[in-house]
Amino acid sequence: MTGITLLFQPGESPRILFLREGAALRDDVSTDEITPVAIMSHYDGRLARFPYTGFKSGGAFPIAAGEVQAGAYSVTVAGRRYGKGSSREHSPAAEKLAGIRLVIAESFERIYRQNADNIGLFTSTDLGLVERIQRGEGVAIEELLAGRDELAAGILRAGGLLRFGQAHLRNALPAAAPGKQRPMTLFEKIIARHALATPVTGADPLPGEGAFVRADWRFIHEYYTGMAAHMLHTTLGNPLALHQPGSIIVFEDHTSYVDQSPAHLRAGLVPNMRAMNQAQRDFARQYGLRMHRTLTDEEAAADDGSNVAGISHAMMAEHYALPGQVVVGTDSHTPHSGALGCVAFGVGTTDMANAFVTGAVRMTVPQTLRIDLQGEVPPGVMAKDIVLHLLALEPIRAGAGVAKVFEFSGPAMAALSTDERATLTNMTAELGGLTGIVAPDAETVRFLRERRGVDFTVEPWMHSDEGAAYAQTFTVDCAALSPMVASPGDPGNGIALDQLGQTVKVDIAYGGSCTAGKREDFDRYHEVLAWGLARGLRVAPGVQLYLQYGTTAVRDYCKAQGYDKTFEAVGARILQPSCGACANCGPGSSTDAAQVTVSAINRNFAGRSGPGQVWLASPPTVMASALAGKLVSYAALRARTAPFSAQPA
Repeated sequence: MTGITLLFQPGESPRILFLREGAALRDDVSTDEITPVAIMSHYDGRLARFPYTGFKSGGAFPIAAGEVQAGAYSVTVAGRRYGKGSSREHSPAAEKLAGIRLVIAESFERIYRQNADNIGLFTSTDLGLVERIQRGEGVAIEELLAGRDELAAGILRAGGLLRFGQAHLRNALPAAAPGKQRPMTLFEKIIARHALATPVTGADPLPGEGAFVRADWRFIHEYYTGMAAHMLHTTLGNPLALHQPGSIIVFEDHTSYVDQSPAHLRAGLVPNMRAMNQAQRDFARQYGLRMHRTLTDEEAAADDGSNVAGISHAMMAEHYALPGQVVVGTDSHTPHSGALGCVAFGVGTTDMANAFVTGAVRMTVPQTLRIDLQGEVPPGVMAKDIVLHLLALEPIRAGAGVAKVFEFSGPAMAALSTDERATLTNMTAELGGLTGIVAPDAETVRFLRERRGVDFTVEPWMHSDEGAAYAQTFTVDCAALSPMVASPGDPGNGIALDQLGQTVKVDIAYGGSCTAGKREDFDRYHEVLAWGLARGLRVAPGVQLYLQYGTTAVRDYCKAQGYDKTFEAVGARILQPSCGACANCGPGSSTDAAQVTVSAINRNFAGRSGPGQVWLASPPTVMASALAGKLVSYAALRARTAPFSAQPA
């Protein structure tokens, strides 16, 4: 990239692809729409055929495979919060491989834009560029870099992060502590303890400036490892010298049910997925990396109990992350571990590949939002209801949380268990944030001791200082909350269930995922289903109920408690620990656009869990709805038991 001064030459007439809904630019174009999950088995040049194949407008999918590349498009234009959702770098990679050189949007999600920088795809929030490009004006590289932080600009000038990393990061040392101490948030304190000194980043960067940190843990899963290995070996050679390989963890957690995934079967992608898995296994074996692999039903039946596995985020909280650490993973729900009082955030494939060989992880220093949870959480209301309430707030929907840290505090938060706190921090991804964090306390100590056998002492510095700077404070009166749902299309479509004003019949109910596959989620699943079973209720006719454990520890806990017997008796299909319907890669995904799902997962973008419509809800609401055959809270079901008690056993 060095020496290039113009992205578009004067007189050049690049083709522009407008992503519209009706006459307006589409807001909230998600990475699920740019590159649907089903095509993520591709991690090389074949991605060029697939940008925007999941984009939905007017109920249709107007962009076919290969169309962007064949149309010789160079510029994509959209509205607000472009690239929201998953951290998958496949999205900007597919765009660039198809010929897109510039993406223009009113605003971008943090991970998407960082991923684009890392591979040399230019982005801009200047919509005035559209008319200029149409007139044939030249567009200078430096004009596109104006207003970007020095680090982002340097990476783009270098042609991407891997080249930049080899030049500046291989011998990076810890940064000197800031000379002048100021009141700091817990996030700022942790980052200061992990910051690295480089020629292009300061020792005490301000919000909006670039920085590099040394992570205590780096983890990756099978959708990204083949891509990371391919780019590393292509760019830097084979074999590589990895930085501290003992702190790298590899998870195979998305594909144990791929041979039962309607999307993958329909598209003939199962062989691709097997090849993708093998690429990860080969990389892990070559470099001696620690690996956890979830099992198929058949493998689990033959397992002697020694296999310890599950969804990466839950596994990190169950086995690795500790207060005060920095944890990075190739998934937007990496903030799950922030419930323990660490800084945990998602990065793209190039970020992780660079971190593998340099140990340095890129970030743009964020501002912090304080989420003050007041009042006493009512019975029947869970952390999922709290986060759906937050997602529905207009400032959050408008992007107030994008790239921010969400610091959860207040008396209601202090009363939440670690599993419930993890629901809040996990869904920071949906709130648009970099991460979520909860200061460690006695509950954290209890969790680490009882779940992990770790005796941990909370150090005096592990809290935010009085007078620390916050961009904004959101106060939630938790006592006023009731069970929530989010209507199909976006997690921000939240509404109190008792205000829904319509009957919504359901075809599928799903409990599981990193967000809702934890031990206390299963306590709630069991509570509702055992209550129903005692009154002669089963899963309603025509409804399919799926329960998928998040980890082997959760599965073993449920078996020890006898929960599995209740689940089977009520008519649920029990699935082994893994990602599944949440990412459209297993049983529980819809197969028809007419199907309606009520789900405890984290996001419900179009196509996320199949072609049907997905309503998000808390674990008890999902189970109550499965028994009733329609959306209903557990409290409402209990109040109206009689109409359902005649249901055949």
